[in-house]
Amino acid sequence: MPNFKRGQVVANGLTFEYLEAGEGPLALCFHGFPDTPYTYRYLLPELADAGFHAVAPFIRGYAPTELPALRQHVHASVMVQDQIALQQALGGDENTVLIAHDWNATAAWGALVHAPDAWKRAVIMDIPPLDIFTENMTHYDQIKRSFYYWYFQMVGVSEDRVAQDELEFIKDLWGDWSPGYDNDEDMTYIREALGDRMHLRAAMGYYWGNFDPVRFGTPAWVAEQEAAWGGRASQPVLYLHGTTDGCHTVTQEQVERIAGYGGNGSESELIDGVGHFMLVEKPKEINERIIRFLTKE
Repeated sequence: MPNFKRGQVVANGLTFEYLEAGEGPLALCFHGFPDTPYTYRYLLPELADAGFHAVAPFIRGYAPTELPALRQHVHASVMVQDQIALQQALGGDENTVLIAHDWNATAAWGALVHAPDAWKRAVIMDIPPLDIFTENMTHYDQIKRSFYYWYFQMVGVSEDRVAQDELEFIKDLWGDWSPGYDNDEDMTYIREALGDRMHLRAAMGYYWGNFDPVRFGTPAWVAEQEAAWGGRASQPVLYLHGTTDGCHTVTQEQVERIAGYGGNGSESELIDGVGHFMLVEKPKEINERIIRFLTKE
């Protein structure tokens, strides 16, 4: 296991544990599902070398971060507030940079809008802005890829199945989302974070909290999500998406549009030959791309 410094901080009513490296302006790195901060194990030292205080929290629901009292309902608005609260609790200022993936990419689009003075720049990976996300969710191919949204709504059945065989279901998701990548090391970290039923339930609670099939796609649902993570950021944003991402797929045309959801100097790129977990699939290439953007004048 990589040897990172560990810390704890109270933010938005929870005690979060985190990995950290380096000193300087805060670089907050957020993971998603089914994942851990160790997906940033290659990027954190690079951020430290570039002069940042790199911090990667174990997000809400993932051990050893404190379990929330409400474990079966994690709404997008709560994720947004977690990011903003952690920026404040960790002593961030206007030079803080935000790096986010998967569920926390969702939150990052909202955090940039709701706390515009908290972030200097952002790097967002693999989940596009709400407008494009909902556009894709009407397509048959994306509906198939997102089968787990709906499977997870069978709460008892799905929770039991995901927990079986040392989280084999999650290992298979990684296989679909990052084809050809050997995820054995990552699964070691994931089993530590989600190996007990209470933490697994909290992690699945993101899907129960946002994709209730009775409400999904209704005007009320759209309004809630828009309030949480809709809009356009004022900060420069680098958006990266892999061509072999088996979780959520975007077109070249959509990727080009995504740059318009950030401020002046925003960039977006479809990265050839990487899937959903690009940070561990091609770390040298992705790290160079990220550091170059974050250190631009």
